[in-house]
Amino acid sequence: MTSQTTLSKTRLFAGQWEGVLSVPDGAPAPQIEVVVHDERIDDVAVAKMEAPGDWAVTVPIPPEVLSDGVQIFLIRDRATDEVLNSFVVMAGEEVSDTVQAEILLLRAELDMLKRAFRRHCVETGTA
Repeated sequence: MTSQTTLSKTRLFAGQWEGVLSVPDGAPAPQIEVVVHDERIDDVAVAKMEAPGDWAVTVPIPPEVLSDGVQIFLIRDRATDEVLNSFVVMAGEEVSDTVQAEILLLRAELDMLKRAFRRHCVETGTA
């Protein structure tokens, strides 16, 4: 697959991820597969659109793959294993704790980088 192939999300609605797959004009649509927790999602639909090279992609989100925590869905070309797009579904109480912990960690790392950058500017006289 060429780098000209793109898969752009259009919306997440009623338990389905929807997007537009754009391939070079005249090229066939890649064979799409979606995996979450190393399990393939069935019933992924790829349908030709009016615009040349555009395909509508619909990914149903099965209730059985949803649980507390973070689920990462990878949308990829079956032939090349190239990841074309992805989306994340977060649920449950532990998510807020996890996200809050990640934010605190990012803040601490940002503060460390700011101090190091200021120190570098003072040492090199570029402040």
